[in-house]
Amino acid sequence: MDRTELADFLRHCRARLAPADVGLPQGARRRTPGLRREEVAQLEGMSTDHYTRLEQARGSRPSRQMLAAVARALRLTGDERDHLFHLAGEEPSHHRPVTEHVRPGLLLVLDRLTDTPAQVVSDRGDVLAQNAMARALHGDVSTRPEAERNLVWRYFTDPTARELFPAEDRDRAGRAAVADLRATLARRPDDARLAGLVRRLRARSEEFSALWDAHHVAVRRTDVKRFLHPVVGLLELDCEVLLSPEHGQRLIVYTARPGSRSHERLELLRVVGLQDLNRGSVAGGDSGVHA
Repeated sequence: MDRTELADFLRHCRARLAPADVGLPQGARRRTPGLRREEVAQLEGMSTDHYTRLEQARGSRPSRQMLAAVARALRLTGDERDHLFHLAGEEPSHHRPVTEHVRPGLLLVLDRLTDTPAQVVSDRGDVLAQNAMARALHGDVSTRPEAERNLVWRYFTDPTARELFPAEDRDRAGRAAVADLRATLARRPDDARLAGLVRRLRARSEEFSALWDAHHVAVRRTDVKRFLHPVVGLLELDCEVLLSPEHGQRLIVYTARPGSRSHERLELLRVVGLQDLNRGSVAGGDSGVHA
């Protein structure tokens, strides 16, 4: 691990970004260009102190998960991400077709969607990035352990994950998730991580195992979904799925029909979400999951 070069690289990458580039409010006048350290830490889902130590060349060796989060927060290209891994003494992943690294252009689109929830999800069901509205709707995935960032795993192992759906919609949601996962495994039968996820789910959930044995197959595309948000109530949202098949990733965007009750409630959610985000920025902590 080259701490000095790593620290210098992080500082330069942070300096070239403006708050608007990552979907954050501009805030008060800034004495220096670029994001503040606490803003980068917020985007990564780590403590400001931990990130600061990395920039000061005195931090411990970051994990691969942390390096991936840093790469997303700083909007690194694929080559820059590999460089980051090398500086930290890690070998970057060479399986780019199913990488967890979200392209800067896709993140830019995500950040520009300020009035509607949107998130980037891998075809395994791992949430890779969220905008502020998605965090307000689903919760901040960056605060969860890595295993719990998978939508299918949470749906079948955590009873609270289903509470965001009306009771009458839950069977359909479960079937759709399993059918999509089976289609993904058929495309990549040698994906050890994906196969391992299926094995763990079959061992943990009888419901998942029964649905898997039914052998339904369907790739998740455009849909209409209903969510029971604890603050704003029932939301009926159009779910648009934009595929990035060469990377095994999807940009999922939720919109409400203009003039509907859901549209009014989504606007209320935007206000609530921005208030939570601003409180998180002041505190220097985290900002505020379902496909």
